[in-house]
Formats: sequence, structure tokens, C-alpha cells
Amino acid sequence: MINATDANNTFYVLNIKKEIPIVFIHGVGLNHSIWDPQINAFENTTLIYDILGHGKTPLNKIKVTFDDFADQLKHLIDELKFDKIHLVGFSIGSLIARNFATRYNDKLNSLTLLCSVFKRTKEQQQLVNDRFNLAKKSNSLSKKALNRWFNEKFLNENENIYDLISGILKNNNMQNFLKVYELFVNHQDNEDFQKINTKTLVMTGENDIGSTPEMSRKLNKIIKDSKLYIIPKGKHLCSIECADDVNNAIKDHINE
Repeated sequence: MINATDANNTFYVLNIKKEIPIVFIHGVGLNHSIWDPQINAFENTTLIYDILGHGKTPLNKIKVTFDDFADQLKHLIDELKFDKIHLVGFSIGSLIARNFATRYNDKLNSLTLLCSVFKRTKEQQQLVNDRFNLAKKSNSLSKKALNRWFNEKFLNENENIYDLISGILKNNNMQNFLKVYELFVNHQDNEDFQKINTKTLVMTGENDIGSTPEMSRKLNKIIKDSKLYIIPKGKHLCSIECADDVNNAIKDHINE
């Protein structure tokens, strides 16, 4: 396992095996460590990293765009000399992956969009706006808020999860976190989906209220030849709670 920083100061963890590398992009406010259930689960090389302004990766721009995040990933895989990758993006990571796929489609062997928002309703947008306004006041995480991400049974059986997730959030640079969070809140789903010409899997949790199954169904219809998988009983951070289910779906997708 290699822990390193590239020439652009992106922190990454690389597990070298064989086959085409799988690259995982985490969500807003989180860091590379949320992919711990994935990094050793595949026969492929796996790469996890901290996106701009998160974890050990700095953000030095006053304003950041999705192009910046996609370019960050492009620089990282070029430096590592990866000709092709399987790309998995979660939440805002899926929006970065969507941007990357429309601009650097030739680098992709497959694309997986996990818990990807698409065409929020007015009510859904208002809820996201309200949560963003709360985040401006504090980056602490209430146990009630964690119920949006995990099922109650899982939380009761894994009491360390609250400390894990809240600890990651508290370690964020607040100014950088809000820049990226605002980008997520204001995303307009304006990608040119016709430019995505790689095999694509769209999946989300059955009980995810932020990245709903209906959103994934709409994405599945708009992305050519994509496949849809709704994770039974999954909520938002299903890559942790439903890790086996998510990992098996990714394996089936990249190996088909």
C-alpha cells in the first residue's frame, strides 16, 4: 500500500495489484478513508484520494469548479501513468465523475455513479439549501443527521461510525468545505451526457432520500446504454453499510 502526494499536492493511497485500476472519488466533507471497505476488495489495483480542499489535499483557489476537480483527477492518473481506469464516484464524487466522463471519456474503461443527485425537485432543493445554511454555522454532525446516511440498525450495531464520520467532518478546513459544499448545492445537471460513451452503472440506496432511486432512474434513461441497480435497504453511505452489495455490483459491472 502506497501513501503519497502527487506534484499537485493531491494525497492518495494506492493498492497495486493487477488489471485496470479502479479509482474512487469520495463525497463532500469526507475523505479517502470512507473507501476502506473497497480498497482491498478487488483483484484490480485500487486508488483512493482526497479531492481538493479535503483531507490532506489543499485548495488554494477562491472559487472552484467541477472542471478543477476533474482536472485534478486527470493529473493524478497521468502522473501514475494509468492509460485507462474504472471510475467510481460517490455523491459529489459522482458529479466529478460525470464531468470527467464528458471531458476525458477516452481514459475510461467503465463508470459507476453511486448515489448521484439529478434534477432535484423544488422541495429537495430547498432541503439542500437549508442544510447548507446550517453548515455555514457549524461543521459538527448531529446523530440525527447521520440517520440520513445510515439505517438505524446499522448505527446501533456500529457505534464507532458516528465518531468516524463526525471526526472527518470536524477536521475539514471550514472555508474550503463550504466552497465545495456550495458547488454541490448549486449543481445544475448541465453535463453533456451524450459525450459519455463508456459502459455506465447507476446505483443508489433504496432508502436514500438525497440521491433518490427516482433520480437514478432518470440518469439511467439519459445515459446511453447505462445499467441501473437499486441497493436493497441502502441509504446514502451504502458503500460502507452495504459494502458487499456495492462491491459485488462494481465487480459485475467492470468484468462484464
